[in-house]
Amino acid sequence: MSNTSSTADDILACARTLIIAGGYNGFSYADVAEIVGIRKPSIHHHFASKVDLVRTLVSRYREEAQAGLSALERNIPDPAEQLKSYIAYWETCIKDATAPFCVCALLASEFPILPEDVAVEVRAHFRALASWLTSVMERGKRQGRLQFSSTARVEAEGFMATVHGAMLSARAYGDPKIFGTITRPLLDRLSLRH
Repeated sequence: MSNTSSTADDILACARTLIIAGGYNGFSYADVAEIVGIRKPSIHHHFASKVDLVRTLVSRYREEAQAGLSALERNIPDPAEQLKSYIAYWETCIKDATAPFCVCALLASEFPILPEDVAVEVRAHFRALASWLTSVMERGKRQGRLQFSSTARVEAEGFMATVHGAMLSARAYGDPKIFGTITRPLLDRLSLRH
């Protein structure tokens, strides 16, 4: 069974890399089969269709993201530091190319062509992230650690959009440092200095 699980995990990891490189329509089962070193029917054994594969990928991505946010909550009590750590995570991923782009942000840019089952998962990711960011903003303002003039929800949406936009800019310029250039002023604007 572990071999089956390992093959499915290899297929998912490959699909994730290919989506980040070229989007939803930027890969086929033939591409995955060649990279993973299996036959196309083997992929169908694990994922009946490309929609099933990408939906499962996004679902797992959401679980990983939620686990990461939960770890931030457990390990870093300060809301301003949570935001800083969230940005630092992406800055490292972009710099070392381990995850140079959020899979859901990339797929969101393709919403008009996404199958509905995949779109539902992508929307759920954005809603969960916005909810977490809103709670961090609310706590930060209550604790006197964050400052902003709008509502926590508006600030959370702006924060999320800025982070995803910074990923896009880093990619467009081919320069990982652009991410920090864009996100540092965001953190500075929100943080109260004590």
